[in-house]
Amino acid sequence: MERKKIETFEDLRVWQKGIDLVKQIYLRTKEGELSRNFGLRDQLRRASVSIPTNIAEGFEQYSRKEYLNFLNIAKGSAGEVRSLLRVAL
Repeated sequence: MERKKIETFEDLRVWQKGIDLVKQIYLRTKEGELSRNFGLRDQLRRASVSIPTNIAEGFEQYSRKEYLNFLNIAKGSAGEVRSLLRVAL
């Protein structure tokens, strides 16, 4: 299988999956109990948006060290989302 060359952050599978997660979070917090729990809903949305955003921002940096730092921030946001989902349950 031939791999596509990664030229932009949009080519990164991890970024694409992050965007899919954001879509799911927004869909699931649009209605029902979570839609009325403004604090939890907004924190969940912000944390999920932070994942692909930090991946993109890191990709655009000039050094590998900075890129890795942004990936660590994205990973931290993923942990925050997991924790918030447990709270929501």
